[in-house]
Amino acid sequence: FSCQNKEKQFEYSGGVFKMCLDNAPITNLTYNIEDYYSASVYEQVMQGLTSIDPKTLKVIPSLAKSWAINDDGTKYIFQLKPNVLFHETDLLKDEEREFNTTDVIATFELICKLDQKGQNTVAYNVLFKDLLVGAEDFQLGKEKHIKGLQEANNTITIELQRRDDNFLYKLASIHASIHNEKLIKEGKTNLVIGTGPFMLTSETIQNNKFILAKNPQYHEKDESGNNLPYLDGIEFIIENKKLNQLDLFESHQVNMILGLPATQIAKIVEGRKEDFNSKPPLLILNRQAMLESHYYFFNMNDERFADVRVRKAFNLAINRVKIGREILRNQFEELGNYGIIPPVDHAFRGYNFEDIKAYGYDYEPEKARKLLAEAGYPDGKGFGTVNLRYNLGEINSFVADEFAQQIGQILGINVNIDGSTFEQLNQDAAQGNGDIFRSAWSADYPNPDNFLHLFYSKNITDLSNNNLGINNSKYLNPTFDALLEDARKQENIGQKMKLYAKAERDMGVVTSYDVLMNGDV
Repeated sequence: FSCQNKEKQFEYSGGVFKMCLDNAPITNLTYNIEDYYSASVYEQVMQGLTSIDPKTLKVIPSLAKSWAINDDGTKYIFQLKPNVLFHETDLLKDEEREFNTTDVIATFELICKLDQKGQNTVAYNVLFKDLLVGAEDFQLGKEKHIKGLQEANNTITIELQRRDDNFLYKLASIHASIHNEKLIKEGKTNLVIGTGPFMLTSETIQNNKFILAKNPQYHEKDESGNNLPYLDGIEFIIENKKLNQLDLFESHQVNMILGLPATQIAKIVEGRKEDFNSKPPLLILNRQAMLESHYYFFNMNDERFADVRVRKAFNLAINRVKIGREILRNQFEELGNYGIIPPVDHAFRGYNFEDIKAYGYDYEPEKARKLLAEAGYPDGKGFGTVNLRYNLGEINSFVADEFAQQIGQILGINVNIDGSTFEQLNQDAAQGNGDIFRSAWSADYPNPDNFLHLFYSKNITDLSNNNLGINNSKYLNPTFDALLEDARKQENIGQKMKLYAKAERDMGVVTSYDVLMNGDV
């Protein structure tokens, strides 16, 4: 402890940063995380070989200090960073806390094994399935170890079956977080002991709070040689009501909130200008596009939505401008008829968003009614009620209510809105307990593939094996699949982007309204 105190500290180090999360983390198994909230918490605790610079969106070193890639992009050689320790715990002796190649091998083998329910881990589907040499043979028990993983002289070599230009980004995700070999063997990965800047303690989980403590032996420093992290801790307060979040902010119980209550935007942004303009400012507003899409999807196992005319009718019956202006209160980057990929040009360079927009859906109520009639449901007769599922929250509820009203007014179809917890919504969506579902996706990396793979047929939920995938809509389109696979094989970025765009154009009718909150702030 005395030695640590001699190391250089930033002048303003200390304090606990407090912020709200709309929902609590669903799982603490990093290789099975599918939700934003679990990732937000445990990304502070765990680290992978690579990470992503939040300012430039480029891949940067993390537990690997450097890497080399062969000419055809199928072999990666990572030089591991020395002098990295796992968090201090009674479960590990000092020498067992040292990060090394065996931890990486053990973690990736854990990812490739079937879980306790006999399912693929989320990490296996996202990272290694049909990609890592020998992963399938290892999973089937044909080999004791994964052929495509080799260790030597503090290096890890990963061999792929084919080129994957997103592989370094994938290794930066929470799914590829490295666990300690001994804890893996003892089945204690649920304790989430990592190498990150913050760590879990016996006080972490409290009444609607997740509290993380500073890792005093963290291996990274800032550009001036100061120890990181600066903070003593992070406190996540779980609160799904934006008005309550704002009350916590105004009473100085939290330092930051993500998004403002729709009813309070003018009061805060326009009515508190002096607080924003004071020196130093009392309030700081950071407005920028997020790599995130909020959308509704159809349950494609519902026979009514098997008819493309019905899906198009729903799309054409929605007045997006009204929802954007009156419900979201202009909390969006840009209104328009885009697809599933948020139109953030700097993040998706070379992607033709204007071309996608040309294939999008305007508000055309007469055309919507005509298509519904052609499908055999004139004025909604005989269609029955639609059950719309969403997770509770101020904006989600307002949008769901407006959606139900518009579909009722334009198509004559009754929409029953059914709110639940975020976790329950995810379970029901995967199992098809509903007709239309609200969802959202935050990009793991800045590539169109990360959004399009939500509708890839190989990611369809397999209910027969109780295997929960991420294609909860059960969307199946061989043409879309082929275009997505072709794009992944391309080395030319321009050609790759053209194929991604064509794939998105061909699957556009899967969403019930056209990503209203693309670029949500």
